[in-house]
Amino acid sequence: MPSPSPESSVRGFAHESVLLDGAVDALVHDPAGVYLDGTFGRGGHSRAILSRLAQDGGLLALDRDPQAIAEAASIDDPRFTIERAEFARLREVARDHGLDGKLSGILLDIGVSSPQLDDPDRGFSFLRDGPLDMRMDPTQGESAAQWIARVGEAEMASVFKRYGEERYARRLARAIIARRQERPFTRTADLAEVVKAAHPAWEKGKHPATRVFQAMRIEINGELDQLDLALEAALEALAPGGHLVVISFHSLEDRRVKRFIRDHVKGDTQVPRGIPLRDDQIARRLESLGKAMKASAEEVEANPRSRSAVMRMARKRY
Repeated sequence: MPSPSPESSVRGFAHESVLLDGAVDALVHDPAGVYLDGTFGRGGHSRAILSRLAQDGGLLALDRDPQAIAEAASIDDPRFTIERAEFARLREVARDHGLDGKLSGILLDIGVSSPQLDDPDRGFSFLRDGPLDMRMDPTQGESAAQWIARVGEAEMASVFKRYGEERYARRLARAIIARRQERPFTRTADLAEVVKAAHPAWEKGKHPATRVFQAMRIEINGELDQLDLALEAALEALAPGGHLVVISFHSLEDRRVKRFIRDHVKGDTQVPRGIPLRDDQIARRLESLGKAMKASAEEVEANPRSRSAVMRMARKRY
C-alpha cells in the first residue's frame, strides 16, 4: 500500500522530519528486516521506513507523548506496531515482542518535535504563551511550573549551567527565585520575560531565554539520562549487522552519541598492541557507517530547525 506523506500534523501543528531521506537510507539495509523507531513523533520517519520495507518487513515504534500515539492511529499497515513507552525502555519493549537481539535497525530522533514546540498548551516555547509544563508525557512526572516552585537557587543555577550551558546561570536563577516569592510562575511568557529582563548579554539572533528553557526541558524529561539508557539498550536489541542511526539537535546530546559510538568502535584500548585478538575479545561491538551528517542548505532553508541537527550512524558487529 502507498505510504502517507512523511509530513504530518496534530491539532493543526505541522511537522517535517529532519534528515528524512538520509536517516532512512542509513537505517534500512534489509527490506525484509524488522526495525524500531524509538521516537515516533508525528510519524515522518516511520512512514518513510514503511515505504522501503518488503511485505514481510516490520516496524515497531515507541513514543511517550499521547499525542504521538494518537497520530500513529492514522497508519493503517499490518507491518506497523506502536507502543507508548519512553525510548530508554526500547529493549524491554523489543523483548516483549520477541525482538530482543533481532532488530535490523534502530532510529532515535532525539529532542522535542515541532508540534510540541508550536503548541502553546505544551509549554515548551518561550515564543508562545501557554501553561508552564514542558513534559513529553503530560500525564507523568513534575511539570516545569512545579519544578520552579520547588527547587533552590543553587540547584536551579546548576541545571541552567549543566543543561543549557548558560553563562549567567546563577544570576538568572536568582532573578527567578526573587520573582516567585511574589507570585508563582504558571505561564511560559511570564518566565521568559523575567529571564529576558535579568539577562545581561543577549546573543544576536537568539532569545535570551533559549538556554534556560532548553535546560529546564532536559531536566524535566530526564532527556540525557534517557539517551544514555537508550544507546546501551539499542546495542543489545540490535541483531549482528543491525544499524543504529541517531539524530541529535544540540551538543550535549551529540557528544554523548559520538562518545558512545567511538568507545564501541575502539573497544578495549588497554590491550597491548600486536596481540592477535578477535573483535569480541576486545569489545569492538560497533563499526562506524561514515562521518556525521548534517542537513543540506536546501533543507535548512525549508526547515530552519534542521540547522542544528547531527546524524551519526553505526553497524553492530556482534
